[in-house]
Order: sequence, then structure tokens, then C-alpha cells
Amino acid sequence: MQAPTPVGTRRELTQLVANRKRRIRFDWRDLVIGVLWLLLWTTNRRRSKATFEMANRGDVEGMVPTFIGITEGALDKGNRVEILQNGAYFDRLLDDIANAKSSIHIETFVWWNGDICDRLAAALAQRARDGIEVRFLLDYSGSSRAKHRRDMIKSLREAGVEAHLFHPLRLDNIGRMNNRTHRKIAVFDGRIAYVGGHGIAQEWTGRAQDREHWRDTHVRMEGPVAGTVQGVFCENWIEETGCVPAGETYFPKLEPIGETDAHVAFASPRDSISTVQLLYYLAIGAAQKELLIQNPYFLPHADAIEELKEAVRRGVDVRVMLPAAEVIDSPLVQHASHHHFGDLLECGVRIFEYRKTLLHQKVMIVDQSWSCVGSTNFDDRSFLLNDEVSVGFTDPRIAAQLREAFFEDVSECSEIDFDEWRKRAWSHKLLDGTAFLSRREL
Repeated sequence: MQAPTPVGTRRELTQLVANRKRRIRFDWRDLVIGVLWLLLWTTNRRRSKATFEMANRGDVEGMVPTFIGITEGALDKGNRVEILQNGAYFDRLLDDIANAKSSIHIETFVWWNGDICDRLAAALAQRARDGIEVRFLLDYSGSSRAKHRRDMIKSLREAGVEAHLFHPLRLDNIGRMNNRTHRKIAVFDGRIAYVGGHGIAQEWTGRAQDREHWRDTHVRMEGPVAGTVQGVFCENWIEETGCVPAGETYFPKLEPIGETDAHVAFASPRDSISTVQLLYYLAIGAAQKELLIQNPYFLPHADAIEELKEAVRRGVDVRVMLPAAEVIDSPLVQHASHHHFGDLLECGVRIFEYRKTLLHQKVMIVDQSWSCVGSTNFDDRSFLLNDEVSVGFTDPRIAAQLREAFFEDVSECSEIDFDEWRKRAWSHKLLDGTAFLSRREL
């Protein structure tokens, strides 16, 4: 007959088994965490492997077919293009809303607060009541600062507007929340299209006269390029709603109406260099005489920095304009961009900080002949995470207008001196380096 196990020993065995079970559970949790970390690391690693090497360079005129081919675009010939600076954008936009005959499509990242938001919402609601098809796509994350977003969308829908949030907070959207539509698009009757940097908020009204009124650029286009921009809108609309706007109502046959040829580059997150990133890099590589860049969030990769240096070495006058840290809406972004200022300044890139207010336009001008306007920032978020759109123009007259505006903006800038930059305080250098570590999410 087996002797009974002493009570003390039984308790010890029970505790031992319980401890072992806890260790096993802990080990499984560690495994799950490890697998998730590995998936995140490999995703980021796969994206970061994309690099840019350019062979057989040519001047910008000869490189335009490359711009178009590599960015998966097409050359839309014969457009009428109007450059809209600052609050003038809203005057034209409201006119086109009032005059639309069949359809209004608007997609935007920012919808915040102010009288302009109320005016646009009222205008869209009225046109829907008039029987015009109105589709309105608003990024969930970008519009989070709107005080009465839910009520606004409800009132638009009650008026007949098809209003939707892009990637709203839902359980089935958790994995997509960091993918935002940063595009700023408006299309009227499939014939008139807008692309640029303006959000819908009081900050974009006015004349960039103070820190409460920002500096920005948009383009209004009529002609075949409007059909391409309509397709860009439809990409996000179909993704969010499953509805496909099809037929001549939305895609009419468009004859040439002006003298400006245009090509559209648009991008969604991918595991390689995005089309808008490629467009920027190719344009830098094609510059022979002058390269002007205006961008609020300027965080170039090492290969872009090398392209800028190479441009200077071949005699290009390279000038970059961005807002000063004290006027930008996200100072951390600007400090992250400071991390590479020394390298750029030392090789001869001229950097100007706009100090009057937030300079928000995304403009590039090459050799006074090719230019680009759009929603795309020069940073990882725009290149890797956001949906973006930019339009290139092969018309020297458009380049001349944008170039004139660039040099008018220079009067509100301070140029950074390399020797003075090297002497900045150690605390400034520490902040720059720390901010740079989180550049991908800024």
C-alpha cells in the first residue's frame, strides 16, 4: 500500500505545477509579441530597402517621358491652368460649386473649423438639394480637429450629399488607420479639377498676412487632365464606398482647351518607391541650371540628399524653402529636417526659412521650364503611408508664375548660413537628432 503524500509536499507540488503553467503562459505571450514585432520589423525593413539610382540623365525636357512612364502616368495635352495663391483658392472653388451642372466631387485631408467650413458645407448641401450629385470624402484622421464633424456630415447627408469618412475608426479599419488620404482634390462635372496644398479651414483664408493665415498654392485645371484627376478621386471613393462612378456624366470626352500639357502622379502605400517620390527624385536629377523647392515638411532620404549634392556639383542653383520652426504647425517635423541641414549647406544647397507664417505649398520648379504642384510633402509619411497626388506641367509660363511667387516669398525668409548653423546650441542639435529618429511617423 502506497504511503500518503505529506500535506506540505502536496502543497509544494501544486505550487510547482502552477508556477510552471504561469511560465508557459508567459512564454507564449513572449512568442506572440515576438512574432508581431518581427512582422512590423520586416514590413519596415522591406520598405526601407527601396533606393534611388538614376542612370542616363538628361535635361528636364528630354526626361519628361521618363517622368510619365516611371510614374505610371500619361501626358494630358491642351489644358487651361490657373494658379491660385492663398485665399483666392476658395473664391474660385465656391464659384465652381455654384456653377456645377451635374456632379461635384471633393476629397480632402483637412476639414477643421471657421467660417469657410460653414460656407462650403452650406454650398454643398444647397447644390445637393438642387439635384446635383455631390460626393464628399473626408479623411478621418485629418479632420479630427473639427468641432462638429458628426453634425456636419449628418446635415450634408440629410441634404442629399454622399458624405463619407476615409478609414474611420472601426475594428475592421485598425490596420489601415495610419494610411490617410492626404489628397486635396475637387472635380466639377468631370471637366474642371483642382489639386494643391490647401486644407479646408480658416487658416487657409486671407493673404498669408500673419501666423493665423497660412501660405499655400493650388491649381485649377480645365481640359483632359481633369479626367485623370477624376480617376484619382474615384480610386479612394471606390475603396471607401464600393461605389463606382462610371459613364459620361463623370468622364466626358474632353477636347484640348488650352496650351498647357500636364501629367499626374498619384500614390497609395506600396513596398517600393512611390510614384510621387520618384517624380520628385527624377526632377532633381534632371535639373541642369536651377532647382527651386518649396515644401513645409522636408525630410529627404540619403539618396535624395545625394541627388541634391550632385545637382550642385554639376552647377545647378539649388534653393530649398521651408517654414521656420517657430511658425510651423509641427515644430518636431522641422527639427527633424534640421538633422541634414549641415550636409546640404556644406555642399552648396541654399536653404531659406519662411518666417511670416506657415508656408504649406508643395511646389518644385526645374530650369524655368517644368513645374509641379500637389499635396505631397517631402517626407516618409507622404512617400510611404499617405495617399497623395501631384501634377507636373511642361509649360514654361506656369513655371514662370510659380518662380515669381517663389522669389516674392524669399523676401519673407532668412537664409541659413553654414558657419552660423554649425555653431547652434548643443540643445538644438540634441532636439534635431531626437526628432529625426521618429521621422517616419511625423
